[in-house]
Amino acid sequence: MSEGVTKKFMYLNRKAPYGTIYALESLEVVLIGAAFEQEVNLVFIDDGVYQLKGNQNTSVNSGIGVKDFSKTYRALEDYDIDKLYVDKDSMTARGLTEGDFIVPVQVMDSAQLAELMQQQDVILSF
Repeated sequence: MSEGVTKKFMYLNRKAPYGTIYALESLEVVLIGAAFEQEVNLVFIDDGVYQLKGNQNTSVNSGIGVKDFSKTYRALEDYDIDKLYVDKDSMTARGLTEGDFIVPVQVMDSAQLAELMQQQDVILSF
């Protein structure tokens, strides 16, 4: 890749935040992409919408017993990552609203997300 060329990267987050490494790995890859000054677009669909839900209880008493990394999403803006999209159907099916998320998002329907996908150079699914 030649110097100065910016690629559009979409990170498609489909998995719940805990129980697998996908959500945390995605977040780390996103930060790496931003460090290399690539355009970052984060999309949350299916159970991936839970990654942005506020007030996550991950304590030992909750049965999960892992560190809550959801607060890291608040730091994304510091890395010039501000293009976060949530699938409307996934959000609604899980009883969530925009107010449940810890960061500002743009809610899109499936047709809008498909159009956004067409504009990307690289799509990585987690």
